[in-house]
Amino acid sequence: MRKPSAQTSVRNPRARAVADEPTHAVLELDQFLPYRLSVLSNRISQDIAGLYEERFGIGITEWRVIAVLGRYPGLSANEVAERTAMDKVAVSRAVRSLVDKELVQQAFSGEDRRRSELCLSRKGFRIFDEIVPLALDYQRQLQAAFTETERAQFLRLVEKLEAAEQTLM
Repeated sequence: MRKPSAQTSVRNPRARAVADEPTHAVLELDQFLPYRLSVLSNRISQDIAGLYEERFGIGITEWRVIAVLGRYPGLSANEVAERTAMDKVAVSRAVRSLVDKELVQQAFSGEDRRRSELCLSRKGFRIFDEIVPLALDYQRQLQAAFTETERAQFLRLVEKLEAAEQTLM
């Protein structure tokens, strides 16, 4: 990295200050796995969101709640947040929105009145049943970049990363 010229530092005093600072740690974001996974995940989520946001009026967080409840009915909002690794406040807002839209039903537990169990309504299941084939088709198209062997290997590698992440916590 070349130092700024005297003329540059007059125009941009910050450039000179940065040049005079000690060398900092280097983080090559293009090679940093957490960053790359996050960016890829966000792009994929935004692509899929385009499939249902306009058509059904639900966002990414709402779809994730619907997807989890479609597979695991009876969870609490906290359990949905845990299963999806999403922020509890975001999940609570999504659940409230889905209840207001009559896509999710909320029933309080007989054992613990503070805990509510969530499940999809009939209307929620209709949307779920329409989106799932779209999402699976998107996944199929995305995975078409892999051979069958690569697809199986990729899934094993993702499982290994998930296991490794659990040991780091």
